[in-house]
Amino acid sequence: MTLKEYQNLFSKTLSGKYPQTEIDTFFFYLMEAYLDFQRIDLVLRPNFEISTKVIIEFKRALEALTKEIPIQYILGETEFYGYPFIVNRHTLIPRPETEELVAWILDSVATNAKIQIMDIGTGTGCIPITLAKNLPKANLFAIDISREALKIATKNAQHHEVKIQFIEKNILEITNLPQKFDIIVSNPPYVRKLEKIEIKNNVLEHEPHIALFVEDDNPLLFYDKIADLSKEHLTKNGLLFFEINQYLGTETVEMLHKKGFKNIELRKDIFGKNRMIQCTFNEGDGKI
Repeated sequence: MTLKEYQNLFSKTLSGKYPQTEIDTFFFYLMEAYLDFQRIDLVLRPNFEISTKVIIEFKRALEALTKEIPIQYILGETEFYGYPFIVNRHTLIPRPETEELVAWILDSVATNAKIQIMDIGTGTGCIPITLAKNLPKANLFAIDISREALKIATKNAQHHEVKIQFIEKNILEITNLPQKFDIIVSNPPYVRKLEKIEIKNNVLEHEPHIALFVEDDNPLLFYDKIADLSKEHLTKNGLLFFEINQYLGTETVEMLHKKGFKNIELRKDIFGKNRMIQCTFNEGDGKI
C-alpha cells in the first residue's frame, strides 16, 4: 500500500471521531515515528510503498486511536519546551500552558543563579528537568505521590543528563520540606469533578485521575497545603509559582492573600484563561 493510500484509509477510519486537522496531525506524527518522514514527504513521495512491518505499526496505532488513546501514549513520548519526554499512562501529558509557567520562572531568575528549586507533583519531571537544562547552577528537587510516575521522571532526567533529587511522598501528608527553597513550583490536581463534562474522552479515559481531579467541595486542597509549606520553606524573596484552575483564579489569589503572601500576580495563558500565579512570602532585598 502506498503512503497516500494509507493516509486515505487512516482518515476514513478516524473520521467522525476526531476533527480532520487532528487526524492529519496524528498521521504526520506516525510518519515521522515509523518512517522518519516529514510532512513534505506526503507531497513529494505519495506513491512510496509502505513495508508490511511498518503497516503493522500503523495499524496498531490506528486501533489505539479508535479507542481514543492519546497519540503521546501510543508513541511513548511527547515534546515539552523543545525537549523530548517519555510519557505513559502513569503520567499526565505535559501541556503548552505549563511551558508558559516554566518560561515565567526562567524570566524571573538569572541563568547562572545558584538557587534551590522544588517542584511539587512532578509527573514526567518536565518542569524541573527543563529548569535544570536552562539553569545549570540550580539545585533541583521534585516530589510525587506516584512511584510509577517517578520511574518515568527518573528516565527523563537520565536522558537529559540532569540531576534531580526525586522524592516519593504524598504532599498532603508532609509536614516539612527537606530544606529552604528559592523557588517552589507546582502544577497540582485542580480539575473539579463537576468539570468532567468539559474533558475530552482521550484525557478522561486514559490520563491518571490522581493527577487531574479534586473534590468539588475543596478544590484548593493542594494549593492550601503547598502555600502553608511554602510559608515555612521559602527563602528571603523566594518565589511560589502555581498553575491553576482557570475558573478559580480569584479564589486562589484570595487564599494566598489571607495567608500573607505578597506581590501576588495572576497571569493568563495563550488562550486568555487565568492559568498562573507568582507570589512571595518573605520579602528581602529584592534578589533571589
